[in-house]
Amino acid sequence: MTDRAVISERTGIPLKWYNVLADLRRPLDPPLHPKTRKPVGPEDLAAIFPMALIEQEVSTQRYIDIPEEVLKVYAGWRPTPLRRAENLERVLGTPAHIYYKYEGVSPAGSHKPNTAVAQAFYNKKAGIKRLVTETGAGQWGSALAFSCSLFGLECSVYMVKVSYEQKPYRRLMMQTWGAQVTPSPSPTTVSGRAILERDPLSPGSLGIAISEAVEVAAGSPEVNYSLGSVLNHVLLHQTVIGLEARQQMEQMDIYPDVLIGCHGGGSNFGGLVLPFIPDKMNGREIDIIAVEPESCPSLTRGRLAYDYGDTTGLTPLVRMYTLGHDFVPPGIHAGGLRYHGAAPIVSRLVEDGLVRAVAYDQLSVFEAGVMFARTEGIIPAPESNHAIRAAIDEALRCKQEGIEKTILLSLSGHGHFDLSAYDAYLTGKLECNGGGSQVSTPPQVPIVE
Repeated sequence: MTDRAVISERTGIPLKWYNVLADLRRPLDPPLHPKTRKPVGPEDLAAIFPMALIEQEVSTQRYIDIPEEVLKVYAGWRPTPLRRAENLERVLGTPAHIYYKYEGVSPAGSHKPNTAVAQAFYNKKAGIKRLVTETGAGQWGSALAFSCSLFGLECSVYMVKVSYEQKPYRRLMMQTWGAQVTPSPSPTTVSGRAILERDPLSPGSLGIAISEAVEVAAGSPEVNYSLGSVLNHVLLHQTVIGLEARQQMEQMDIYPDVLIGCHGGGSNFGGLVLPFIPDKMNGREIDIIAVEPESCPSLTRGRLAYDYGDTTGLTPLVRMYTLGHDFVPPGIHAGGLRYHGAAPIVSRLVEDGLVRAVAYDQLSVFEAGVMFARTEGIIPAPESNHAIRAAIDEALRCKQEGIEKTILLSLSGHGHFDLSAYDAYLTGKLECNGGGSQVSTPPQVPIVE
């Protein structure tokens, strides 16, 4: 049962974030300094993060209070709705009950403001003037631009070039909120120039964009870096999704048999599933599924190793499932899932058998997204289509086996700014894996001893 003190009885919004580090049976392996290869300390991170976030990154406190200023912003769209996809169930002819937690009602249209608002608040409190970040599909960049506008911070975004070209309205959304948006790799940083020298036509990657953003942040005491996934404190902030979902399901006297979320770096997936992990650790039977693209399969085909979070090697090395920090995935439309690694927390859960991962090609997930749009009325983000695909397959398996299960998926955002991708799918122009082949063999990522 959810601790009642965690959820406001008046608003239904969580008052605290849940920290899974308090309940893991063994601590995560420490991040390593990119030069010394020794565990990093708070002083190593202080050049790009405020101390409040550094403390959250390493905290083992089970619940962490959400600041009042953050709660006031959350109240603009939280709690997000939990809905049952009855029309989809009917079309599938399944005995399964499919529920979805819909994060597309936020101002940015996705789950990303759950951490962007918190990060902007803590940086403003620390006296920072500007935040710099990377973004893939543009959902994270949009969320940070929105949050910076609320707290009076400047915002600079390095947007992966293929998404910058595919999704002009995401770029305009960021610019409307006052952000400066630069396609990555760019000639504005040492990291970007080095990539362009090797490959002038590089489509970019999240790893490259992170290198550029970190380089800029490290160069000024008034500028900090902000990350939208992977790190512990980011997944912490996203647990409002799972905490609300638990409470909403309890009020309906139901509990999920299957939890499903799309997976890129791990923020949306972790946000939904982490509040349920203690139940599984204590023996409750829950099938928890992370869904990723075949063209960027860090969990299903990657290697568990220490690796850099960025392409150039400016960030600490973390132990995670990775395809290698120099891996550049094909230009699939699910730009938010084009990351070479996985959050250390998610990697540990997969390693310990608490979470399993599956991968799908781009055509099959868009087929699922169109089916969802035509039955439930919501056009999902390409990233969310991965979770929908897995949920449909689980529901069809229930039909085949004559089993009634409750399936809960995270619908991480809407696809209103991704209609060019739907146009490509509907006109038969969408390629199976974004113009490239899926990873056939795990790359040889060097393990740092």
